[in-house]
Amino acid sequence: MSSIYSVKLGKIIKEFGLEVLRGGTGYENRAIETEDVNRPGLQLTGFFDYFDPSRLQVIGKVETTYLTGLTPEARRESFERLLSQDITALIITRGIDPFPECMEMSERYDRTVLRSQETTSALMSTLIASLKSYLSPQITRHGVLVDVYGEGVLLLGESGVGKSETAIELVKRGHRLIADDAVEIKRTAAMNLMGTAPELIRHYIELRGIGVIDVRRLFGMSAVKDEAVIDMVINLEQWKDGALYDRLGLEELYTTILDVQVPSLTVPVKPGRNLAVIVEVAAMNNRHKKMGYNAALEFTKQINKHFDQAMSAQLEQQ
Repeated sequence: MSSIYSVKLGKIIKEFGLEVLRGGTGYENRAIETEDVNRPGLQLTGFFDYFDPSRLQVIGKVETTYLTGLTPEARRESFERLLSQDITALIITRGIDPFPECMEMSERYDRTVLRSQETTSALMSTLIASLKSYLSPQITRHGVLVDVYGEGVLLLGESGVGKSETAIELVKRGHRLIADDAVEIKRTAAMNLMGTAPELIRHYIELRGIGVIDVRRLFGMSAVKDEAVIDMVINLEQWKDGALYDRLGLEELYTTILDVQVPSLTVPVKPGRNLAVIVEVAAMNNRHKKMGYNAALEFTKQINKHFDQAMSAQLEQQ
């Protein structure tokens, strides 16, 4: 599966502690644009239909056992067929020593050969998970992301509406800050939205009249979190006289981000309204809904039941 995003091979090498047996020209800056990984067993036998050279190629015990049974000349031909393709890199697992024919062909065609001490299955599963994370669709939104009672709450609204002030009040009340001002949002394989802060401004928050503060140093490690799943969106807007705001909560509203629908609500802002408490209640209510209880629906059922009983009593009196 191709992606418009990419990650450099050098970053993957560093993350997984891969040993560079032979580095191709500019291998560290080689872009990986697919999350798929291939075990080239069929390609070593000469079958290249539907072969994608952009995938990382992983050789394990099975492929090594097959190659060991070949003559040196046949082995050379197998590696030449594989390494003549413009592959991103060839990874040998289990700490297996590379065949001389492999190194010979990698020199001839200027290919990168890496080695891992991990088992093939373990390496491939973690490698695919890592590539999925790097290559997932992502955007940056202006807002604040906080963790409230385990719910990731994304605060949106115009500049100056009070998002950062609400966030710092929530931190004071024991909740955690993930990102302020800029939220990097990534869609995961499970169709969840994962939010984090850009590295440069992580754990910092800007308050008008005070300036920039370091939340981690001021409130401690328990006041911050590196990332969180976005469970709901709260839009903060200035109170508008005459505007109709939801007073029952029967209508389910959603905000679409990266083709994922997230429950959302709009909270009007005016002096005297404690936004931090409102956000806390909204987070708890959202958690309650996910667990199968909807207070608005229960309230409506009780009202309808009361009216039905009242109407029945009137009919009986008549």
